[in-house]
Amino acid sequence: MVDLNGIYAARDVIRGKLVRTPLLFSEALSERVGRPLYFKLENLQQTGSFKPRGVLTKIARLSAAEKARGLVTISAGNHAQALAYAARAAGVRCTVVMPVGAPATKIANTQAYGATVILHPDRVTLLDRCRQEQEAHGYVYISPFDDPDIIAGQGTVGLEILEDLPEAAAIVVPIGGGGLIAGIAVAARGILPDLYILGVEPEGAPAMVRSLQAGHAVHLDQIQTIADGLAAPFAGELNYAIVRDLVDAVVLVTDEEIAAAIPPLIEWLKVVPEPAGAAALAALLTGKGTLPPGGPVVVIVSGGNLDLARLAGFLGPAPA
Repeated sequence: MVDLNGIYAARDVIRGKLVRTPLLFSEALSERVGRPLYFKLENLQQTGSFKPRGVLTKIARLSAAEKARGLVTISAGNHAQALAYAARAAGVRCTVVMPVGAPATKIANTQAYGATVILHPDRVTLLDRCRQEQEAHGYVYISPFDDPDIIAGQGTVGLEILEDLPEAAAIVVPIGGGGLIAGIAVAARGILPDLYILGVEPEGAPAMVRSLQAGHAVHLDQIQTIADGLAAPFAGELNYAIVRDLVDAVVLVTDEEIAAAIPPLIEWLKVVPEPAGAAALAALLTGKGTLPPGGPVVVIVSGGNLDLARLAGFLGPAPA
């Protein structure tokens, strides 16, 4: 399991290797929502998302024999880039199974970091394809989210938030497989037990919501969302258990609501998020989820790996 001591240990592992991302206040967006809003800009992290935190933690704890076997994973893009980046730094071979249709920028960046990319046509069966590669070549599988070391690394986001803003009343976190929110929840409950934690998923990839409804981690039969960074085909077993026990609520947002949250982040924070990075703000702009009264709210901007070709479509037509 993951505990606060493990997250502090993960911070020691990654110290000096990654960016301590800023926590920025937005007066304009605070006025729109009616609460003081601070934004944790993980889009400014190495590789453009929070993902290297967990991957660097995990690789540091592999044995020399495990590293020699090479690594394999599944990813729609952000975990792929992070693993490729960290594997190259450690001198380790890396293979990533990605879905056909993953953003071209994420595929190209993963390859540029030195990983072998295998494109698979069915997002729902990505893990099956990955297991085939693992069995054929003896690779070590690095989960995108369902691993104590990965969760501990992602939990360092929570440590930084509460060091920079100890008076925070709530944190709003996007959910894919659940690694980020699980790590933040463990960190927050260990430091500030009464902090409110709200998770946000796209309606087209509701793995965690359905897991909470079913009482166990579930696999999805289909996925359809613009937020590829949140399009995990299943919820992690460990992640589900942590969310069930430590997270106050999880809400769903539509693709249209996610898209509508991108321009305000560009206009008022001067950052360009990918759709996954705008999902948490989308929940607040639409009034989804009930937050406790008073106190500042922290919104996680989880990633910024957006194909420039897609950007115009989110901004809409230019004014006449």
